[in-house]
Amino acid sequence: MEGHGMPTPEDLANVAWHISTRSDNGGGSCVEAGPLTDGSGRVAVRHSHHPDGQVIVYTRAEWEAFIGGVKDGEFDFPAL
Repeated sequence: MEGHGMPTPEDLANVAWHISTRSDNGGGSCVEAGPLTDGSGRVAVRHSHHPDGQVIVYTRAEWEAFIGGVKDGEFDFPAL
């Protein structure tokens, strides 16, 4: 699969999903992410309580920019 096309069900079936140790598995804060195995370098993200629900797919560059922003504190929002 190339570019930004939607992953196939087979692509998603082969994702090795990872959940953050900071996720509240008993609550609603359960985000999983994993690389697609199609050689594209893309990363899929989903809500672990809805494994058959929608999946967002990012290019490698998009994912690395997001992770860099997280590490740099760009998403440290003020307390609500």
